[in-house]
Amino acid sequence: MPAEDYTQNTQPPAPHRLTVPESCAGLRLDQALARLLPRYSRARLSTWIREGRVCVDGRTPAPRDRLHGGERIEVRPALSPEETAFRPETIPLDIVYEDGTLIVIDKPPGLVVHPGSGNWQGTLLNALLAHAPQLAAIPRAGIVHRLDKDTSGLLVIARTLTAQTDLVRQLQARTVSREYRAVVHGRVVRGGTMEGPVGRDPRSRIRMAVVPSGKPAVTHYAVTEKLPHATVLTCRLETGRTHQIRVHLQKLGHPIWGDPIYGPRTPTPPRFPRQALHAEKLALIHPETGKTMQWQAPLPADMRQLIETLRAA
Repeated sequence: MPAEDYTQNTQPPAPHRLTVPESCAGLRLDQALARLLPRYSRARLSTWIREGRVCVDGRTPAPRDRLHGGERIEVRPALSPEETAFRPETIPLDIVYEDGTLIVIDKPPGLVVHPGSGNWQGTLLNALLAHAPQLAAIPRAGIVHRLDKDTSGLLVIARTLTAQTDLVRQLQARTVSREYRAVVHGRVVRGGTMEGPVGRDPRSRIRMAVVPSGKPAVTHYAVTEKLPHATVLTCRLETGRTHQIRVHLQKLGHPIWGDPIYGPRTPTPPRFPRQALHAEKLALIHPETGKTMQWQAPLPADMRQLIETLRAA
């Protein structure tokens, strides 16, 4: 597993200074730059022009300006969001447990775990690099499993490469126990097990679904509390597929309350701003000591309030 470079130089590259050749005479500035600096996309170069990072004969141009040939151009590149994504950021963390091998955190809803498209900063990974700079030497900063942005609860992070390898093997061997609390639509009569391969929904690239081509997925669920128009469930994962609990409960006919992707098209009041899903319990074998350890994170305030409101419905 190759390490990703979280310690790269975040200083902008040196400016490009060039003279417009006759072959570019008559072209728009953005077209000419795309030809002269093919390492950069035209859209990126146009952005730099609008941001004032490009000078033509000492003046600030517009992307549509026509060139005559012979102009002297200076381009001051900026790092892309992808290139600045893996930087330490001081973001508060609710640390449940920490030693020289592991960090266990209670992730709040709204915090993205790993930088990606649309979320290049302000993630859990950025916070971890500030909290424990040595994680820069570990692939994915020690993150071995993820929670969706709006799912709250427990996550374990490895502080050493040996611990990370051990935890990945535990996840593969299913010796890591993960229990979630979910509030779902409708009355679930009894607990059970939902089995169904989970993969990309062929009709939507942002959704997952139970599809024959998906990866095997097993979710056990038990009724914790029956409410007038909803049910509180405890869900235990055997596998950890993307959106697994959300997809399985929707397939069961009881989507999670507030789920913007898998919930009903016309939400039932009370409205909830996220999927009501919380990673409540986590248990694993400590990679260093070999002892079984377990943690529990209380339901966040918004889910407690939702349950109280549903009880009174």
